[in-house]
Amino acid sequence: MKRVVVLGAGLVGAPMALDLAKENEFEVLAVDFNEQNFLKLKKAGIQTKKIDLSAEGAIESIISDADFVINATPGFMGFESLRRIINSRKNCIDIAFYPENMFDLDELAKEKGVVVISDIGVAPGMSNLLSAYCVTLLDKAEDIKIYVGGLPIKRELPWEYKAPFSPVDVIEEYTRPARYVVDGQVVTKAALTEGEIINFPIVGELEAFNSDGLRSLMYTLDVPNMIEKTLRYPNYIDKIKLLRDSGFFDTEKRIINGIEISPIELTSNLLFDQWKLEDDDKDLTVMQIIVSGIKDGKAQTHVFDLYDEHESITNIHSMARTTGYTATVALRLLDAELYKETGVSAPEALAVSKVNVDFMLNGLKQRGVNYLHTIK
Repeated sequence: MKRVVVLGAGLVGAPMALDLAKENEFEVLAVDFNEQNFLKLKKAGIQTKKIDLSAEGAIESIISDADFVINATPGFMGFESLRRIINSRKNCIDIAFYPENMFDLDELAKEKGVVVISDIGVAPGMSNLLSAYCVTLLDKAEDIKIYVGGLPIKRELPWEYKAPFSPVDVIEEYTRPARYVVDGQVVTKAALTEGEIINFPIVGELEAFNSDGLRSLMYTLDVPNMIEKTLRYPNYIDKIKLLRDSGFFDTEKRIINGIEISPIELTSNLLFDQWKLEDDDKDLTVMQIIVSGIKDGKAQTHVFDLYDEHESITNIHSMARTTGYTATVALRLLDAELYKETGVSAPEALAVSKVNVDFMLNGLKQRGVNYLHTIK
C-alpha cells in the first residue's frame, strides 16, 4: 500500500486525509502543529503526528518514507515547504496557495525528477483546468470569465460572510491589485472594482468584483481576454470599501495609549470571531466558468457551473470538499500514472488530455462535487 503524508490537517487537510484513507486505499499520515485538528482523524484510525513543520529537517524527516506528499501548509510557509519536498525527491500535490511564483521551483523539480501539481484546489485549480479544457474545444478562444465564491448558507448581518481561513488572508484579497488580461495585455485595477450583480442557479443574485485570481492562467493560456471575479452576497463591496477607505486595513503601526499596533492587526482580531467558519456553520461554493470563442466559423460559448453545499452526514464544509477533493483526485491521477510530467505544473497543464479532465470530473462526481457543462 502506498503511503501519503498530508502536511497540514486543518479545515481542508483533514478531509483530504479522510478521503485518501477511505477503504484502505492509501496508508495516510496527517501532520500538524495543532493537535485539535486530529480529533476526527483519530476516530477514523488515521495516523497523526504533532510536529513543527517550520523546524529544520522536520519536513524531510516526516516524508522520508512517503510515496506522495500533499502540501497543505499555510500560505506564508507553503513555498519553502514545497522546496523542501522537492529536494526530498517526493511527488507532490500542492495546495498551499502561497504568493510566490510556483514556476520558480520548476527547474529544481525537473532536476530532482519529481512531479508537482500546484494550485490544484477549486479556484485556483478546477477553474484553471476547465478554462484550459474549454480552450481546447474551440478553434479560437477569445474570452474567459471566472466567477467564484464561498459563502455561508445562513445570511447574518452585517457581513453575510464566513471565512475558511484567517481574516488577514481574506483582507489581503481586498487590498491586492487585481490583474487580468485585456486584448492580450496584462492590466491592473484595484480590487473590489467593477462590481456587478449576477443571477446564479439555486443561490440567486450575487455581487461580483475584481480580484487577483487568474494566477498562472495569465501566462499559460493564449487568450486575449481573461478575468476572475470574487462572489459575495449583494452590498458586500460597499461594506468592505468603507473599512478600507477609512484606514482599517492599513499596515503602518500606530502608538495608541503606549501600545504599538497596526490597524489591520486590530481589524483582523475583531473580525476573527465574526468571520470564523465554525464546525456547525453550513456553507456553499458557487463557481461559473465562461469561455467564448469560435468553432467551425461560428460563435460558441462553453459554461461550467458548480454549486456545492456543506455535507451534513460527514459534516465537511463545502470549501473543504471542493478544494480538498480536487487535490485528492489529482493525487490519484498521479498514482494512476496518467500525468507524469516532471517539474512544477499548474492545473491547466492537465487539460492537454481529455482522459485527465474526465478522470478529475468523474472523481469529483463520485464525491458529490458536480460540474455541469453546457454549450451555447
